[in-house]
Amino acid sequence: MITIPDFVQNLVPYKAGKSIDELAREKGLTQIVKLASNENPLGPSPKAMGAINNYISESHRYADPLCHNLTHHLSEIHKLAPEMIFAASGSDAILQYVIMTFSKEGDELLTSEGSFIGWYVNADKLGRKSVKIPLTSDYKYDLKTISEAISERTKIIYLANPNNPTGTIFSSKELENFLEKVPSNVLVVLDEAYTIYVDDSLDFPNGVNYLRENLIVTRTFSKSYGLAGLRVGYAFAYPNLIQHMFKVKLSFEPSSLSQVAAIAAISDEEFIAKTIELNRRSLTMLREKLDAIEIKYTDSAANFLMMIFDSEELAKKFTIECLNRGLILRHVDTFGIPVGVRINSGTDDETEFAVQAIDEVWEMLK
Repeated sequence: MITIPDFVQNLVPYKAGKSIDELAREKGLTQIVKLASNENPLGPSPKAMGAINNYISESHRYADPLCHNLTHHLSEIHKLAPEMIFAASGSDAILQYVIMTFSKEGDELLTSEGSFIGWYVNADKLGRKSVKIPLTSDYKYDLKTISEAISERTKIIYLANPNNPTGTIFSSKELENFLEKVPSNVLVVLDEAYTIYVDDSLDFPNGVNYLRENLIVTRTFSKSYGLAGLRVGYAFAYPNLIQHMFKVKLSFEPSSLSQVAAIAAISDEEFIAKTIELNRRSLTMLREKLDAIEIKYTDSAANFLMMIFDSEELAKKFTIECLNRGLILRHVDTFGIPVGVRINSGTDDETEFAVQAIDEVWEMLK
């Protein structure tokens, strides 16, 4: 009989939000809007689609395992040596590689409750011990308490800025103060998946400016660049850290099509400008509606808001009733916030649909 390790037996498979096709089959709905996964409502960058079409005839070739062209493009944009850039199939894969490379089974990983579920899943499936510090009352990372929780057993600290699912951020000064308190033998992972959405007026730290021997910064093409289905993530770190991560990385990822799409997408400045403007417009519409019907929500700097309800039961009912009307949202109980429901920005039509559905559901439930 095959023996399954205890920590694997105790795992719960990741459950993604309900898909449009799945909901259409279940409910027989003709109009469905999915605002549950923080995807770009504009779709992929047109330049990325063009690059894929031009390269499709080469898809019988293995992808470049070093991602030479992609890392050199990122190098030019971020003014870093190519040796300081690492690409893989989504930032989620990079988080897995970080845990595999810089810790071993039983080691302690420190982070916050109410943060990215992908970090929790990767830590659990690799048999690491997670220590989670509660969020503050306004759903922000409590960096002071996290720093005080560092012990001799701590190997890696995970921070997300903006945080998912709350969208809240910590400032440059807060990050500086935190990094000063972290011992040099403890690795800090700074996840910046939503950095492009942060308004320039905010005091927001660009992780690239804080690189040091014990810091890795991760980003992704899944959100603002509209390439979630192609799975491309990248990281910035000192070369010695990157070199060790290559030892555990699957050889031929991201795919060749993903790499050429990412190169094209990152140069599509017009598309990014449209994405940022649409996000601002959509979230403004959502905030105005939530204010009018008195649903609380987080102070988000990303491409989503987290609505806050008085109880887990109410949050769950709200999500289900929106679903029944064709609006797919994300109840973030598995993230560690049972009273939270996340909604991302959409097109103008999608946002208007969402506003109407939210209004109807709240009128029924309140």
